[in-house]
Amino acid sequence: MSWSALVTPYAIIIGSAVAGLIFERVILVRLRGLAAHTRTEGDDIVAHGLQGAVLLWFVIIGIFAALRTVELGPEVEDFISHFLRINLIVSFTWVVMKIVARLVGAYFRRHDGVLASTTIFTNLTRILVGSIGGLVVLQSIGVPITPVLTTLGIGGLAVALALQDTLSNIFAGIYIIVSNKIRLGDYVRLATGEEGFVHDINWRNTTIRALTNNMVIVPNATVASAVVTNYSLPAPELAVPVSFGVSYDSDLDQVEAAAREVAREVMREVEGGLPEFEPIVRFSGFSETRVGVTVVMRARQFTDQFQLTHEFVKRLHRRFREENIALFIPLGARPPAIPTDQKKG
Repeated sequence: MSWSALVTPYAIIIGSAVAGLIFERVILVRLRGLAAHTRTEGDDIVAHGLQGAVLLWFVIIGIFAALRTVELGPEVEDFISHFLRINLIVSFTWVVMKIVARLVGAYFRRHDGVLASTTIFTNLTRILVGSIGGLVVLQSIGVPITPVLTTLGIGGLAVALALQDTLSNIFAGIYIIVSNKIRLGDYVRLATGEEGFVHDINWRNTTIRALTNNMVIVPNATVASAVVTNYSLPAPELAVPVSFGVSYDSDLDQVEAAAREVAREVMREVEGGLPEFEPIVRFSGFSETRVGVTVVMRARQFTDQFQLTHEFVKRLHRRFREENIALFIPLGARPPAIPTDQKKG
C-alpha cells in the first residue's frame, strides 16, 4: 500500500473535523448573532440547537468519505457503515428533539392566554420525535418496522391496563391544560385543602408551590376530578373584606367616614392595593354587644390581601383611638375589674 493511500483517509477525516470546527466557531456563531437581532424566537432556537452536533456530522461524513478510499473487508465496511449511520440518525434525532421541544415551549409561552406553558407538551414532543427516530434506526439496520408496529399495537392493550393510573394522569393533565381553567402562576385551592401557586403540570403530577415555599405534588387525575377554586380567574384581582365591631355608643357616620378614609389610604399607599377602587363600608347588623361593620377593599392578587389587611387593621385602630371611637372588645378579652377598696388601697 502506497504512502498516499495511508495518508488520504486520515487527511479526509481531519479535514472534515476542521471544516466542522470552523463551521461551528465562525458560521454558526454569526448565525446566532444574526438570530439574536430578529423578532422571532424560532431562529435562535434552531441556531442554538445545532451547537455541538454540526462538528459530529462533519466527522461522520468525513469517515464515510474516507471509507471509499481504503479497501476493507465487506463485513468490516458494512459494520462501520451501519455504526456511522446509526450515530448520524441518533444525533439528528436528538437535535430535532431539542429544537421541536423548545419551539413547542416557545409557542405556548407566546400564547399563554390559550394554553399554559407546561412540561407535559414538551415531554410528549420529545417522546414522539424520539420514537420516530428509533423506528428509523431500526429500519436503517434492516429490522422491518411493520412487525414491530403490529406487536406494539397488540401489546398496547396490555400496557394500557398495566399503566392505567399513569395514562389517566397523562390524559387528565392534557385536559387540565386544554380546558384553560388552571394555568401556570394561578393561585388555586383544592377542596382537600391544598393551595398555592401552580408551578408546573407534567405528564403525571400538578406541582403547587404553597405560601410556605413548599411544593405540593398532586396527581393530575385528582386535580381534574376535584373541586378547585381558582383565585386568578376570571381576573387575579379579588375583594378583601375586613370585619369588626364597634360599641353601641359609637357615632356610626363617624365610623363609616373614618373606615372609608383609612381604606382609601391603605389601597393608595400599600403595594398590591387598587387605588382606583372605591372602598365599600357596610354595617352588617346588631348583636347583643356590638354593631357589626365590614369594609371591602380590593387587592391585585391573592397574596396581596394579607399586607392590605395588616396595614388596614393597624391604621384603623390608630385612627379610632385618635377619634375616640370605641371598638368592640370581647368579654373574655377585657381585663378583670378591680374592686373599689383595692383601688383606694
